[in-house]
Amino acid sequence: MLTVGAIVLGVDDVARATRFWQEAVGYRRHETGFGGAATILVPPDGVGTPIALQRNVTPPQAHPRIHLDLHVADAAQQSAEAARLESLGASRVDWDSFPADPDFVVLADPDGNRFCIVNLGHVPST
Repeated sequence: MLTVGAIVLGVDDVARATRFWQEAVGYRRHETGFGGAATILVPPDGVGTPIALQRNVTPPQAHPRIHLDLHVADAAQQSAEAARLESLGASRVDWDSFPADPDFVVLADPDGNRFCIVNLGHVPST
């Protein structure tokens, strides 16, 4: 039976990406047990999917088919988290595919990997 072992992000600067994602989601560096050449970040309580950071020279996709969704409870948290992540080095993405009433904002990490902050409390306008 297969299980998801990690979400792998290709990055230019592994040390910078490690600092960003540790601060962004509160994960800690995992020192042993995964093998391979990636730096592995895991949730502090050990519950959840690890993030693997691997050196990659391929530029990030403008419209990635796979990306991370980070969840928050409401619009205030969404705004606060977006600002916090921008202060850590993320940037807002001028997304050209927003629906009419989005429940998400799109950001890029310092390496250009796209991710979303999704407001789970969003009530669509009618």
